Formats: sequence, C-alpha cells, structure tokens
Amino acid sequence: MTTIAPGPPAAVLCGLAGWVPPRVVTNDELAERLDTDDAWIRTRTGIRRRHVIEPGQATSDLAVEAGRRALRHAGGGSVDAVIVTTTTPDRPCPATAPAVAARLGLAGAAAFDVGAVCTGFVYGLATAAGLITSGVAERVLLIGADTYSTIVDPLDRANAIIFGDGAGAVVLRAGQAVDPGAVGRFDLGSDGAHEDLITVTAGGSRRNSTGGEVQRPDRRFAMRGNEVYRHAVTRMAESARAVLGTAGWKIDDVDHFVPHQANLRILHSVADDLGLPRERCVVHVDSVGNTGAASVPLALTDAFTRQAIRPGDRLLLTAFGGGLTWGSCLLTWPELPPIPAYPDDQGDETAS
Repeated sequence: MTTIAPGPPAAVLCGLAGWVPPRVVTNDELAERLDTDDAWIRTRTGIRRRHVIEPGQATSDLAVEAGRRALRHAGGGSVDAVIVTTTTPDRPCPATAPAVAARLGLAGAAAFDVGAVCTGFVYGLATAAGLITSGVAERVLLIGADTYSTIVDPLDRANAIIFGDGAGAVVLRAGQAVDPGAVGRFDLGSDGAHEDLITVTAGGSRRNSTGGEVQRPDRRFAMRGNEVYRHAVTRMAESARAVLGTAGWKIDDVDHFVPHQANLRILHSVADDLGLPRERCVVHVDSVGNTGAASVPLALTDAFTRQAIRPGDRLLLTAFGGGLTWGSCLLTWPELPPIPAYPDDQGDETAS
C-alpha cells in the first residue's frame, strides 16, 4: 500500500466576520461642518458614508465584536493566539490584544498587537501563518480594528471625509498547502525614509523625550495626500506583481482583487496599473470609508456575504500604509457556511 506524504503545513482560513459601530455619518452630515458637499466627496473618494464609535467606546470594543463573530463562524472553540492589528490601540501600553483575548474568554492564549498602519492586516496574516506553519499554534484569531475617528481632526477637510471606524476578523487553522482556503505566498516591504508622510506626532518616545506641552495638532492624524497617493499606487502594484510572480500566477488567474480600501481612485488606479478589469476589484470603501487595518477583512466579509466570492475563486490581497509599509498575499477561497445574523447584534455585521 502506497502512503502519500502530507503536503507542507499551511494556515487555512476557516471563519471570518466584520463589525462596524451603528452610528452612520453621511456626506451630508460632514458637509454641515466642512467646506464641501456630497458630490465633491464622492468624486474625490468614492465614499458615501462611514461609521464611527460613540463617546466612551474604543478599538477593543470593535475588535471583540468582530472576533466573537469570526469564532462563531469558525464553529467555536479556542485559539492558541490572538493578534490585533491596529493604529489606534486603546492605550500606548499595554497592547490591546490581551484585553480582547480575555473578553472573548481566551485568557491564556498568546496575544499581541501588530502595527503596520493600513498594511496591518496583511502583515498580521503573514504573522499568523508563521505561527501556524512553525508549529507554535494550531488556531489563530486575527483581528484588524481601527477607530480613526479618535485621531482624525473632525475639522480636517482632507482626512475627515475619508476615514471610518470598524473591525474585521478571520480565524486560521493548521492544514496543508493543498487545502482550500490555504493562505498562499506573501510579499512584504517597507520604506522608513518616508515615515513623515503619514503620522501622529504625539504619544511616542520621540515626542515625549523633547519635553514641553503637547499641542492638540500633535495628537491628530496627518497625511500628505498627494505624495501618499503616488506611493500607494506604485507600491501596491509592485507588490502585487511580486507575489504573483513568486506563485507563478498571471493577472488573468486572479478572480478577485481585494486591496486596502483607501479610496476609490487608488483602488481603480492600482487595478488599471495591473491590467485587471475594474469589475474584479472588490469595493467596500463606499459604505464604510477607509477603516485602516480593518478594511481588507471587512471587504472580504462583505463580498462573501453578498456571494460575490465563491469557493475556488483566486484572490489577490494588497495593502499599503504608513511607515511606509506594503504587502500582498494570495488565497484560494474555501467552502464556508453563510455568516449568520445574531439576535444580540448591535452593529452592522457586514457593513454592506
């Protein structure tokens, strides 16, 4: 009798979910306090609305909601590690992930944060896959969560129209590279020479070591939009090509392109640069805005819920964020049960 050796170990997607807070901020509402209107915002960003937390809420609250739903979708059970990718942790110290794990009944699991700004989910996915393929963990809960409303100046016309709050989560299990849902190749990169393009000045050791009073603008998110746009399109397209080349995929092999949902112009520009038809680009930014590290898992959850993604479809995930950081990975979609609606839901689970 011939024994077939198992393939190489891999991290396999077995559950996902998303959650955004109930409060919706429309373009018309923003227009009341900013020198703009709905048509200008849609033309510039493609965004119709975004969700924001209520006073007193924090990133961990969104992460717990998304994580709880992802675990249910994966059939319940425990995990060996919880990773939270975020730019807006509850506190500078300690990390947010241990508190999220405890609130989910996962105390004792390894728990830590990953900070790569809007590339955080792809970096976190590579980290989670590494824990599994190295044998450190059998199951990992990965959550991307951000509350940009806590760091963006509400009167900043350039950025207040773009960002929203949300969380998306996936559960990964140990499996084989041939399993449907196995996370494929990665491409990750950074360029710290451009760290000043996307910043929050206060809150870290560099600003604190200078002494003196911290001014309000130092606590706010700042971005040099035109330069970021150019870097984002170039880096995302280069990273996408790199990971496709490593895996031996061609552009025509990609059924769905799932980029970080920065704004619609960037999404379409990257797709055009790659020679991908725009209809293959998964778009969710119109409903929730730019949700940072949550944007890729929220977009996946929304597309899956709408049955736009089906088993066997080949996905290309690509992201870009402050740092500068960027990354891409490949995934063949598995057979998953529908994401149910839960009677205790307080927010929009799919944000669609």
